[in-house]
Amino acid sequence: MRIITANLNGIRSAANKGFFAWLQTQQADVVCLQEVKAQAADMTAEMLAPAGYHGYFHYAEKKGYSGVGIYCKQKPDALIEGLGIADIDSEGRYIEACFGNLSVISLYLPSGSSGEERQSFKFSVLARMMPHLEALRKSGREVVVCGDWNIAHQEIDLKNYKGNKKNSGFLPEERAWLTDLFGRVGWVDVYRALHPNTTEECYTWWSNRGAAYEKNVGWRLDYQVATPELAYRAIQSSIYKAQKFSDHAPLIIDYQP
Repeated sequence: MRIITANLNGIRSAANKGFFAWLQTQQADVVCLQEVKAQAADMTAEMLAPAGYHGYFHYAEKKGYSGVGIYCKQKPDALIEGLGIADIDSEGRYIEACFGNLSVISLYLPSGSSGEERQSFKFSVLARMMPHLEALRKSGREVVVCGDWNIAHQEIDLKNYKGNKKNSGFLPEERAWLTDLFGRVGWVDVYRALHPNTTEECYTWWSNRGAAYEKNVGWRLDYQVATPELAYRAIQSSIYKAQKFSDHAPLIIDYQP
């Protein structure tokens, strides 16, 4: 089973950069998208359902903003759009597809980099997400949460960790939240389980400033976080950088059946 997660920074922009032609070569079973930045009326037939896939979306109310989606080869048994929390759901940040005892979730946690108000909202979302993630962990289901978590967990997860300790995405409180998720709650960071010591090759996001991409001054913000039984069936992963569809790179992980 191959699962891909990709923050597109605009599905229309990614389409123009060849994302859908690339997708057809990947043989993915499920593809989780974040930052679609579109509403239903903006979507082409290919964007709604690429050849061989069913497509499902949770759009933000604000035009050209946020939004998540899932493409899957197999039609899900059930679909959950949103968390049932109005201010989070209005931004289109959560969609879950259920296949038997497996749930695949596309999640886009907010950034706090634009200022104190958005950072406060980010902390609020983290606080309210934790009980949901705890319940999923205890549900007995196999679950993988794919997406842009907007947090680099450890120093090895970003190039310039010394200069970012007071910046959103690497704040002590954010990092502690992930530590709690992976420790006390028992979720597994699948990429890190496969590559416990990898540094530069782990990055999935690069700023558009200062030739960060060319210099590989990156951050690892995109994760597949899974329940242990599923996580330990992961056999290989890769970050696709041969083409640039977005300021993020797709994270690809293969799991044994």
